[in-house]
Amino acid sequence: MALDGIAVANIVAEMNAALQGARISKIAQPEADEIMLTVKTAAGQRRILISASASLPLIYFTEKNKLSPMKAPNFCMLLRKHIGSGKILRVWQPSLERIIHFEIEHYDEMGDLRKKDLILELMGKHSNLIFCDEQGMIVDSLKHISAQTSSVREVLPGRQYFIAQTQDKLDPFRADRESFREAVFTKPLPLYQAIYQSFTGISPVIAQELCCRAHLESDQSAKEIPEEEQIHLARIFLQMMEDIAQGLFSPNIIYDAQEIPVEFSALPLTMYQDMTVRQFSSMSEVLETYYAQKNAASRIRQKSADLRHLVNTMLERESKKLDLQARQLKDTEKRDKFRLYGELLNTWGYTIEPGAASAVLPNYYDNDKEVKITLDPNKSVSENAQRFFEKYEKQKRTFEALSELIRQTRSEVEQLESIRTFLDQAQSEADLNQIREELVTSGYLKKHDTQKKKGASRPEKSRPWHYRTQDGYDLYVGKNNLQNDELTFKFANASDWWFHSKKAPGSHVIARRKDGLDLPDHVFELAASAAAYYSSARDADKVEIDYVQRREVKKPNGSKPGFVVYYTNYSMTVRPDISQLILVE
Repeated sequence: MALDGIAVANIVAEMNAALQGARISKIAQPEADEIMLTVKTAAGQRRILISASASLPLIYFTEKNKLSPMKAPNFCMLLRKHIGSGKILRVWQPSLERIIHFEIEHYDEMGDLRKKDLILELMGKHSNLIFCDEQGMIVDSLKHISAQTSSVREVLPGRQYFIAQTQDKLDPFRADRESFREAVFTKPLPLYQAIYQSFTGISPVIAQELCCRAHLESDQSAKEIPEEEQIHLARIFLQMMEDIAQGLFSPNIIYDAQEIPVEFSALPLTMYQDMTVRQFSSMSEVLETYYAQKNAASRIRQKSADLRHLVNTMLERESKKLDLQARQLKDTEKRDKFRLYGELLNTWGYTIEPGAASAVLPNYYDNDKEVKITLDPNKSVSENAQRFFEKYEKQKRTFEALSELIRQTRSEVEQLESIRTFLDQAQSEADLNQIREELVTSGYLKKHDTQKKKGASRPEKSRPWHYRTQDGYDLYVGKNNLQNDELTFKFANASDWWFHSKKAPGSHVIARRKDGLDLPDHVFELAASAAAYYSSARDADKVEIDYVQRREVKKPNGSKPGFVVYYTNYSMTVRPDISQLILVE
């Protein structure tokens, strides 16, 4: 989601608490639409990233620095001239607008004390950073907006600054129960739309959360809500506004089953109870983490697109081949009937008249139950028998050949399904490199010239996930089939326990014994839950897991990466979950 007014309020509260009285020591402009402020506070140096990007407007504290151009842009030079050593008096937000004011005090060239206002507008494609004097006149801005560009407001030096009112929305801090009901429940819209279209700073996500807290369907018409439920929803809305006014924030990120961030908020989101919620100490940390992880996941998804396309194409081809082979195998089911006909003709042929088109003969394999056999009248009885034996032999050879082909094709399908599962779980370039290596090893991908240039750095090696239970037991999870083999047959000890999802591709999980003692029951359950989570069945409510000591797991000669066999095992059914495990870096 984009920054809404509530998330901005959280950021403003953090910055106002940390920056009051802070001195600006450095101003940089690393990008055309970004400003980096370095300030000195009583607690030490802080960096503030301010972005007025049309696609991703942001502001947060950060520890990371960015390279700046050798020659500072004009806007950056202007800020350095006026507020280069200024003191931040306060950071504030008008109502719940997505606008942040930095009120800055400085001395001008005459030695007189002046005040300036640095205003960040976080409004999507209309985002801007505007620098105003103490009379509210615009000194300059990152983006100049002329009358030809906007008929609502000009943002140019010498113009008076004001907030453009393009939507007829109410101030949520001034709302009471009756004004809330009048604004929301008179609109012929879905309830959540009626809420966020009525009040400033309320996003669709927060509007849906309000409906969830009131136990109302967000998509039902606002005009159809009974009076009692209207009052209940208004009460919840007013309580939320009171919490925001008091600074009762709870910054958090919501993660899906693939550990990809799907949402962030400054308030608890009860509507995501089925997903993983992680709390953070500050909204700055939330924004930096959310967008870094979101961008990383997006980049990995893009980089894996060619591999994903290849695997899906190969999997579709092999699946069609398997279906065709299965149909052909079904056609060989009559082979034993032809052998029976031949035997019965050889046994009872003397009773059949020459030139007969059919014969009814007793089947001595089935209590002499009679069998009708269609004959070629132009052939003798022995020739008819030989014809049936030839059909039997042909279909028998076809059956044996198809059985082996089906085994091979099914093995290909299973491996490709496992590779697709691991592509979905890949989190880094190193993970993709190892999957690409498996595709080359298995012949699905041609090996390109990977000769390294002199001085080129080695690519980072992908390593298995390492988790630890609360009481100190180590679990290791393979990220792909090559890692599965290495983890199971090179890393694990014979007495360690091995876990894998039953009839579903996924990771090998090794639970390592500690101090030579066997694992407690809860560690078995945690390891099985991890094996379920890192499998293609992770979205299922329950997954069946096989587990056995590593010494019982064997790898047949010539088998594909990740393929193993075991002839004795235990099984349990668990819910896919890793929330109780600690990831060890």
